[in-house]
Order: sequence, then C-alpha cells, then structure tokens
Amino acid sequence: MIEKKVTDEAAFISDVLRSEAEAITRLATRISPNSPDSLDFVKAIDLITSSDGHVVVSGMGKSGLIGSKLSATFASLGQPSHFVHPAEAVHGDLGRIRSNDVVLLLSYSGETDELLNFAAILKADGVERIAISKSNNTSLAKIASVHISLGDIEEACPLNLAPTATMLAAGDALALAVARRKNFQADDFHKIHPGGMLGIGLRPVSEALRFQVGKNLTCVPISATMKSALHSCGEGRRAGALMVVDTHGRLAGILTDGDVRRLINQHGAEALEKPIAECMTKHPRCLPAQSLVRDAVRMIRELRVDELPVVDTDGKPIGLIDIQDLIALKVVRD
Repeated sequence: MIEKKVTDEAAFISDVLRSEAEAITRLATRISPNSPDSLDFVKAIDLITSSDGHVVVSGMGKSGLIGSKLSATFASLGQPSHFVHPAEAVHGDLGRIRSNDVVLLLSYSGETDELLNFAAILKADGVERIAISKSNNTSLAKIASVHISLGDIEEACPLNLAPTATMLAAGDALALAVARRKNFQADDFHKIHPGGMLGIGLRPVSEALRFQVGKNLTCVPISATMKSALHSCGEGRRAGALMVVDTHGRLAGILTDGDVRRLINQHGAEALEKPIAECMTKHPRCLPAQSLVRDAVRMIRELRVDELPVVDTDGKPIGLIDIQDLIALKVVRD
C-alpha cells in the first residue's frame, strides 16, 4: 500500500515538473531572433538600462510573491529594485516611486483590477511601465509602455488554476539579460554578496592563504636532500606539503606529508638521503594568485588533493592553500 502511494505521488510530481518545463520551453521557442516576442524583451531591457532609477515590481496574490522574488533578483544583479503592492500604492506607497523609475507589472490574466488602477496612475504620472501577462490583448498590455506576452499556459496545477513557473522564468530571464547588458561581472556580484557561501567563493584565494611564503612558509631549493628539506620546516605548526623551487625561484615540484610517509615505508631511513628532486611531484597543478576561493574548491575536488600551491605571474610560489583553510571557510566539508 505504501509502495503504491509512493509510486503514485512520484508520478504526479514528475508530471508537475514536466508540465512546468514544457511551458517554459514553449515560451523559449517563441523567443527566436527578430520575433515580435524577442523584440519586446529587448525593448524592456532598453527601458531598464536607459533609466537611472529603480525597477519597481508589483503584482497581486501569487504574482505579487513572484514579483518580490524578481525584485530581489534584480537587486542581487546590481539593478536597484524594490516591491510595491498595487493595493497599498493608492494608500501612500506611490511615494516610493520616482519619475525615473521603471515599474514591472505582473498579472497572467492581465485583468487584475488593483494592478490596472495602479498602472493607470503610473501612466498619468509619466512613469514607464513594463507588463507581463498572457497576451498582447489584455487590458494590462494596452496600458503598458512595453508588454511581454507569456502565451497560453496550461498550468502544472491539475485544476489549471494555481500559477506556477513561467512568469518567474520570464522575469528571471529579463533580470539576467539586464545584468548582461550592463556587463555585470563576478567582482560586482561579490561587492553585493560579501556574506554567505556565494560571497566567500568569490573572495581572492590570496585572502584565504594561511601559509604564505616569507611569513610562515619556506620554499625548498631543488638541490636539497630529503633530510635537509624536512629540517628546514622547523618545529611547530606547518603546512602539509613542501614547495620546491628551481634556481630562478619558480615552482618546480611539491612534496606532501603523505609522500614522505610512503617513501620511508618503502625505503626506510635511506629515503632521507635521496635528492628531493627524485621524490617530489614535478610540475604540480597550481593556482594563479588572481584565482578565487571557488577556483581552489573546484581544483581540490577535481584533483583529489589536500594542498595546492599558489603562484604569481612568474610562476613563483606565494603560498599554499590547504583543504583545512577551505573547511574553516565552510566552503568544503570535512
């Protein structure tokens, strides 16, 4: 009985997700180069990027909740934005809207009274209006400066009543297109997201280096023996690997604690008399100094290593990023 219930519900969930995906695919298919639908998107992007005001988003009910999310997306991508409820607008919140703002109005039916009243006031005040509704024949479309048509949508809701993903997807596409037009880059994103995993991942890897050359990390010359190299590490807290440099100070190899243990297990004390050049991993993968923390995470996962050298533009080591550094930043798990 429980098995049947799980099977039925899994099938239903799969159908819902498939229905949403199909609705979005139909909209994407209509956005072909030079089609009227794609040109409407371009006009909306033009309106937003030519304005020095905010993108104010508004909608009733579920469309309003989608609008709040879209406003947050615009803001996170560098476009100042806030949400205004259409019913509250006529009770004082019109003061939140300036003449240089662009207002994004959301209603699938395009016939929501509160939103139409709000749009009429905005038009009278000369505020630009972008509307998203089901067709270019809705009342909302006719009162908008620019209108984006979603087309006929068979909602994933089995009653075809509860609005789902298509309007959200269209709004996300618009926000991302605006960010692209404005050449919004990773550095800009980091300025807006200094906290959380996104912000940490966009920090320069140089800021995460616990072991730095000239501070608490010594590089070993390629001419050293294993014994002299290990002696140069000194006592106390140290990195889990040695970086080996050539006669020009460029990274030539790396020797990890694991490498040392394996050598001693295989050769005994005689391993300490070997030249480090014979024991190290030659020309190891490394990170450029301008890399980000997320690049270190990706490479450590890809190579399945615990330490990565970080080098400057001349290939000279500046530090060693250790997996424990990334665990401390909470970007990888122990």
